Amino acid sequence: MKAEMLVEETRGGLIENVHIGMICGVNEHQEPVYHTGNQEHYTYYRSAAKPLQAVPVFLSNIIAKYGLTNEEAAMFTASHRGESYHISALESMLKKLPVKEEELFCPAAYPLNVKPTEEMLRKNMEKRRLYHNCSGKHMGFISVCRELGYPVEGYWEVEHPLQQHILSILSTLSEVPISKIKIGRDGCGVPVFAIPLKNMAITYLKLACPDLIKDSLLQKAVRDMTNAMNEHPFMVASEQFICSLLLQDPNIVAKGGAQGVYCFGLKKERLGFALKVLNGSEEVWPVIVASILEQINYHNKETIARIRELKQPIVKNDTGVEVGTIHERFKLMTSLEGSSKQTS
Repeated sequence: MKAEMLVEETRGGLIENVHIGMICGVNEHQEPVYHTGNQEHYTYYRSAAKPLQAVPVFLSNIIAKYGLTNEEAAMFTASHRGESYHISALESMLKKLPVKEEELFCPAAYPLNVKPTEEMLRKNMEKRRLYHNCSGKHMGFISVCRELGYPVEGYWEVEHPLQQHILSILSTLSEVPISKIKIGRDGCGVPVFAIPLKNMAITYLKLACPDLIKDSLLQKAVRDMTNAMNEHPFMVASEQFICSLLLQDPNIVAKGGAQGVYCFGLKKERLGFALKVLNGSEEVWPVIVASILEQINYHNKETIARIRELKQPIVKNDTGVEVGTIHERFKLMTSLEGSSKQTS
C-alpha cells in the first residue's frame, strides 16, 4: 500500500497532524493521467456509491409513474442532512411512493446537521428512519423492488436480486468484473463495494460523461440522474457541504463517502477523480479537491473559491486566535504511455 502525504496541519510552527492517502484521475480513455500514491488500492465507496445505487430507479418508470419532482428524485442519491427541505421532500415521497417508513432498513436517527437535531430535541421529537441520511436511498431500493416484482424482505442482503442488479451496474460502470469486486456491509446495513481507486475514478468519469456508456438505456438513466443532482444540489447534502457546493457547478458530478472517500467527474474536461484519505478524515476534502482543481488549471475559479471557503488555511482555536495552518502537501503526477512527471 503506497500512500503519500496529502495535507499537513501545524500548530505553533510544529507539524501536529498529517493526512496521507491516494488520488487517481482518469481521462476519457480510462487511462490514469493524474495520480498520487497507489491508484490500485482497493477502496470501499461508502456513500460515494449512492448515485450508482440510485441508477435502478432512473432505469425504471418510477419517477414519472408516481409523479416525483426532480427535487425529490435527487434524494435517491443523497446523504441528506435532515434540513427542513429534506424532510419535506421525503415526507412527500412517502405519500407518493409504494413505501412505508417502517419498511426502511436504515435505523431511526436524528439528522446529521446540528441545527435541525437541536430543534427536534427541543420539541421532544423522537428519532425516525426518515431522518437517517440514507433514507432516500432506501426508499429507492424498496420502490425498485415493488416495480420489478422483487421481494421487499431482505432487500439489504447481497444475495437479493436488487443488490445483484446494482452489482451488475457497478461492474459495467467501473470496468471491474463482478468476481473482482469486494463486498462489505455499509453503515446503514446494505452491501458496500470495494474496487481499485482507479476504477472508482472511471465510474465518475462515466457519470460525468454518460456518452461513454455503451448501453443506451443505462446512458439515459445516468444522464437523468446527474441532471437531477446538478439541478438540486442542496438535496444531495446541504448548504456549506462540499458535495452540494461542487454540484452547483453544472460541469461537475460529485459525491463523497464515509472514511475519507471522495469522487467527482468533470464533464467538459472528460476526467474522473477518486481519492481516499487513509485516516478517514472528511474535513480535509475541500483542501484536497480545491488543490486538484487548481493543479489541473480548472476553468471555473468561482467553484474553487467556494470550496476553499469551507476550510481556511489558518487554524483558529475556540477563542478565535490564530494558532496554526492547514495546507495541501501533494503534487499530482501525470502518467500516460509509461511516462511520469510532476505537473508544473
